[in-house]
Amino acid sequence: MELLLLHYPLTFLLIAVLILCWINTTFRYFCKMTFYQVWIFTFSILVIIVALPRGRSCENVKFMRMAILPVKYALGIKIVVKGKENLRTKKPCILVLNHQNSLDIMVMMQILPNRCAPIGKKEILYMGPFGLACWLSGIVFLDRKKKEESIATLTEIAHTMRRDNFHVLIFPEGTRNQSGSMLPFKRGAFQLAVRAQVPIVPVVISSYNSFYSQKEKRFTSGTSTIQILPAVETVGLSSDDVPKLTEQVRDSMMSTYQKISGMTNRGSQE
Repeated sequence: MELLLLHYPLTFLLIAVLILCWINTTFRYFCKMTFYQVWIFTFSILVIIVALPRGRSCENVKFMRMAILPVKYALGIKIVVKGKENLRTKKPCILVLNHQNSLDIMVMMQILPNRCAPIGKKEILYMGPFGLACWLSGIVFLDRKKKEESIATLTEIAHTMRRDNFHVLIFPEGTRNQSGSMLPFKRGAFQLAVRAQVPIVPVVISSYNSFYSQKEKRFTSGTSTIQILPAVETVGLSSDDVPKLTEQVRDSMMSTYQKISGMTNRGSQE
């Protein structure tokens, strides 16, 4: 009898939450963001359990992908990938992506190749289970306050990525950007590519604005488009070519971002 009485309040509470999510966009925003964060931290524990016996390795990034990517269905997000053929390579390359917000974690999993070591800020390492799962998955952490240490880490990666045959993923803007444009690119990713003499594969994620806005506290269902551009070769380039290379890649990514974001936004309004 007591269990039956307890069942009714929980049912009413669930119904009330669902109704509020339906009629109140702000409440829906906080519910979906909370669900997203809880999902990532909960499934990070499962990644730790699976990866810990194997030790730290970029091979474990596949477990991160398997754990995080399914949350897109619960959030009502469809991810469309274009230009997949540009990432069908077994040779090492450097993926450069535009960075908008925390949803990038989920979206980038859609195209994250095996044996890929993303580069992130050191603060992620201290984010509980998620930080440990990232470390076990071979993610490289840079301390943005220690420039010389970061350069040394990137130099070491340049010397080993061809030998160990792994990819690297970097957000060249260096920080989140929701301005509807792209910040100037930092040159670290491009210096790394030139030192290692490996190609750069630009990856552009369309604007989330059609279904997500932190400022407006809006989070509905929608479509995110990922455009993988043709690889940019660096063989024969030197450090003197890095500034031009950086601007060349940014310009192509910016042009693509504006194009696919426009297509995405129009599609959501029709």
